[in-house]
Amino acid sequence: MDQRHIALVEKFLPINEELKGLWEDHQLYKKQVEKLESKPFLSPTEEQTMKQLKKQKLENKTQLMAVLDRLDA
Repeated sequence: MDQRHIALVEKFLPINEELKGLWEDHQLYKKQVEKLESKPFLSPTEEQTMKQLKKQKLENKTQLMAVLDRLDA
């Protein structure tokens, strides 16, 4: 996410509940992915979890960007 999008998030976050929920989810996915990526080795279960988290994070980002585009129009 580039600086422009982050600025839009900061601008609209206090006034848009949908954006707030998506942003909180995005941050949660990001932290969970970072936690798994920091491990030197992942078990097969952790690898599957990582794939699922990355997929959810991407879907969330797509929704987040759609809301930002709508708000910035």
